[in-house]
Amino acid sequence: MRKKVFSVLLCAAMATSMLAGCGDNSEPASNGGTTDDANANNDAAGGSDDADADDAAGGSDDAAGGGAAGKKFALVTKSAGNPYNEKEAEGFEDVINSLGGECIIKHPVAATADAQVSEIQSLISQGVDSICVAANDENALQAALEDAMAAGIKVSCLDSKTNAASRMTFANQAGTTEIGQALMDAVYDIAGGEGEWAILSATSQATNQNAWIEAMKSIMESDSKYANLNLVEVAYGDDEPQKSTDQTQALLSKYPNLKVICAPTTVGIAAAAKVLQDQSSSVKLTGLGLPSEMAAYIGDDDAHSCPYMFLWNPIDVGRLGAYISAALVDGTITGAAGETFTAAGMDNSEYTIVDAGDGGTEVILGAPFKFDPSNIGDWKDVY
Repeated sequence: MRKKVFSVLLCAAMATSMLAGCGDNSEPASNGGTTDDANANNDAAGGSDDADADDAAGGSDDAAGGGAAGKKFALVTKSAGNPYNEKEAEGFEDVINSLGGECIIKHPVAATADAQVSEIQSLISQGVDSICVAANDENALQAALEDAMAAGIKVSCLDSKTNAASRMTFANQAGTTEIGQALMDAVYDIAGGEGEWAILSATSQATNQNAWIEAMKSIMESDSKYANLNLVEVAYGDDEPQKSTDQTQALLSKYPNLKVICAPTTVGIAAAAKVLQDQSSSVKLTGLGLPSEMAAYIGDDDAHSCPYMFLWNPIDVGRLGAYISAALVDGTITGAAGETFTAAGMDNSEYTIVDAGDGGTEVILGAPFKFDPSNIGDWKDVY
């Protein structure tokens, strides 16, 4: 996520080609969703600022996944129609194709555990070599994923983790505490250190959302700096644009003194930004959003609803998940803390697996990145 002029210009130039990646090529989940076309524009898919296109594609000889050729690698996202999920899928497919593997993308019809279980069961019957899942529920996938592991399938997750018993390791966007701290400080700053604020989350079972929210609450409660901030409600838009819109309007109606909404979900923040800006509301917004969806709302004046927000590159989250899947399949790693693997062209490679604090392990992609009026124009055409 380091911003360099060369990288930004290169990514912007390739943005149109990048959109032909995994999200657009995958078939609907019910049709199997196998993707076959490689995406050649790998710098646009989140490669290192300093790597050339071949290295960003994973072509380095010392990268994990040397035994990926001919293997089947599956990704199960949270749901169909989610732009963030589609970007993760682009990165995942980019790496798997570059390593010579077969990429299977499943976008469930709904953001529920039941929908993901159906996809996992289908993948088991197909005899895939690995399954990487962005969990809609931390515990509800356990039986299906244990069945997958019992069948010899290497199971990992990205973006939103399962419980420790249901995974070998987890591709985490950033440290939970670091995300919670960034969001809490943003609320404090935008609210002027005091007043009412609310959270607009995804689903009540979303493990990543819940972990970040708990981190924010813990930070607020443990530091007197935040004593004058009053969290009035955690609302749930279920990662659906219309429900997120309805929940935003409900918050405005219920809390006339509300000052800030924090939405740690890309669907929620985009819906809330539109409501606030269309209504010329004095309530301001922050959270986690896609630059391409939020550019029109980013600004530090009364005309814009969101002074600034954060995210990481979801394409890189997908790429990291793919490298983990490949390294598990070829035996470079088992998922144990302390193991390392190379992810060619990615900024923080070589990666080390660390304890996740829940009895399992994880791999941290990097720190959250701040998008504000000074840089949103550079990034809005990238992802």
